[in-house]
Amino acid sequence: MNKWILKMIVLTFVVLLAACGTSENQEGSNAESGKKTLTVYTESGFKPFSYLDKGEVTGFDIDLIDAVLSEAGYEYNLENVGWESMLASVQSGEADLAIAGITMNEDRKQTYDFSQPYFESTHKIVFREGEQITSAKDIKGKKIGVQTGTTGAEAAEQIVGNNDKSISKFESNSLAFMSLQSGDVDVVVTDNVVANEYVKNNPDANLDMITDSETFESEFYGILLPKDTALKEDLDQALQTIMENGTFEEIYQEWFDTKPDTEALQQAAQ
Repeated sequence: MNKWILKMIVLTFVVLLAACGTSENQEGSNAESGKKTLTVYTESGFKPFSYLDKGEVTGFDIDLIDAVLSEAGYEYNLENVGWESMLASVQSGEADLAIAGITMNEDRKQTYDFSQPYFESTHKIVFREGEQITSAKDIKGKKIGVQTGTTGAEAAEQIVGNNDKSISKFESNSLAFMSLQSGDVDVVVTDNVVANEYVKNNPDANLDMITDSETFESEFYGILLPKDTALKEDLDQALQTIMENGTFEEIYQEWFDTKPDTEALQQAAQ
């Protein structure tokens, strides 16, 4: 066989082997950093944290997770799913993480890991003007709307009882608010920022709202992760970095027009 032809055959074989190896090593990974491309789930019924605007998912949480993963050196794919599906997918490992105003509580910590906290929240009660509601106990005897699987649902059940017939559970806060406007429920119990946003953006709905600090304690949101994932350390470091370099404050001010209380967040992380 001609030596030149033999060299070309050998060279071609080597190139093919190298290409195969590269494909296997980079599959599902960021070619520049060598890190896995993450699957991020959110639920878009939680304005202003995660919601749809002209078909695109946007919100404070979306900007935040983009900044965190960029700082940590990860590329990611964002998927908008239902609340229950989001939680189940993180638990099973189908999703690498989720962000959608997810409260860090002791029950969830038995099943999931969380990043350090990034937002402090409490609950509010939203109702139509004219309802005689001045405290959380006044929702007894009312038809109550909540989003299923949320701490808002838990807060309502703490007042009227678990699985009380007066509670209607919806797949999203948006559906709960629609039922409030149609008269199917009398009140909606949800996170304070979500309540504020809805009432502000619906001035003709004639809605009012209250909080009850004696009944509703502060809660903290965190990035939801599968139990015992090594990813937690990377995300905590990245979140800490953007809190220190001003990126977090910039995003927070853009969405809430106020500065974050990072000291309270740091204390809650301890």
